Amino acid sequence: MEIRIHRILPKTEVEGPGTRCCIWVQGCPIHCKGCGAKETWDFKGGELLDTDEVFNIIKNSKEIEGVTFLGGEPFAQASAVYDIALRVKNIGLTVLIFTGYTYEHILKSNKKEWNDLLSVTDLLIDGPFDETKFDISRPWVGSSNQNYRFLTSSYKHLENNLNSIKNKIEVRLHKNGTIFLNGMGDFNSLKNKLKNLEEGE
Repeated sequence: MEIRIHRILPKTEVEGPGTRCCIWVQGCPIHCKGCGAKETWDFKGGELLDTDEVFNIIKNSKEIEGVTFLGGEPFAQASAVYDIALRVKNIGLTVLIFTGYTYEHILKSNKKEWNDLLSVTDLLIDGPFDETKFDISRPWVGSSNQNYRFLTSSYKHLENNLNSIKNKIEVRLHKNGTIFLNGMGDFNSLKNKLKNLEEGE
């Protein structure tokens, strides 16, 4: 089975609880205004990978406790994401999924592939990014309308302790000179600081 991928980060500490492998899927039909990842919208972008290949990357990621799927829209490729996530669960890792759909919409759709994906999800963070409700006071989310759905007991202990988790941004400098940011925080402020650094200020 194939899945269209934007990027895979084998190890990160800012895309959910603990240290995780992070997979940005390619393609999103929702197109939230103010989205910070518009490059993941195009369903013809990214690259097609076999789900076996993606799972092997996860297996070779050292000292992780789980996998985070975001995008893009994971539910737009639900069958392929499920194929990976099921195997992730079978080797004892947790699954976190970000979706622009609401949990209620997913349940009402009654699509088999969506229900399958929910069945292997430990933590679902649902709801579209809404720039009119911009709020980064909670971990991993950018607007106040987004919700945390603790679908298993794996992260239930965090439910009343979310305020103790601080948002962080990771900065990676690639060999070709490009800078990659991931996580949650004041990206505009950081981008300005990096721009000033480039200009030697």
